Amino acid sequence: MALGWSVGARLLRWLISTGITVAVSPHYYFPTDKGWKFEGALEKLMHKISMFDRRSAYSMEGFEGSGADFMLQYKPYILDGKTIITSPHKVYGPEQNDLALQLRKKRIDQVVLAGMSANLCVESHLRELLELGFEVAVVKDATAAAILPEGDGYLAALTNFRFIANAVWNTSQTLERFNGDA
Repeated sequence: MALGWSVGARLLRWLISTGITVAVSPHYYFPTDKGWKFEGALEKLMHKISMFDRRSAYSMEGFEGSGADFMLQYKPYILDGKTIITSPHKVYGPEQNDLALQLRKKRIDQVVLAGMSANLCVESHLRELLELGFEVAVVKDATAAAILPEGDGYLAALTNFRFIANAVWNTSQTLERFNGDA
């Protein structure tokens, strides 16, 4: 997941410094994913512009600087050798990746969620993790979403977060909740 720029870096830096397990659920497309017989509107766009494309599931060639690469300001935290990088999710949620398995194997049942696309990936991860029995809080200022003429994805997500999540916090509230240095 990619977090809202500076707020996300602040949250990641603090999580890692305290030893809290951090997991990233990346969104990748491999060449075989281009052969899908049907796609949603955003999937079509992402495939058309090669967003999140990787050359192969077995190779990191071409990853650096690609749409699938981690944002530069997060790399030191994500590539620290401790952060869990799950298998990729393909549409929006973690149903087809190993996020839940990775968390369960570490006996984690509480999740603090942040990410790049509030109304799509973050909300989908929230819904699935809740369905699997996790307690989930969303960090609302460490996420973002697209705005279209038909509506604001971030505002839509905030409404749903309030209805669905166990808690909705901003970064300062999250750090305070865990006795962090806000």
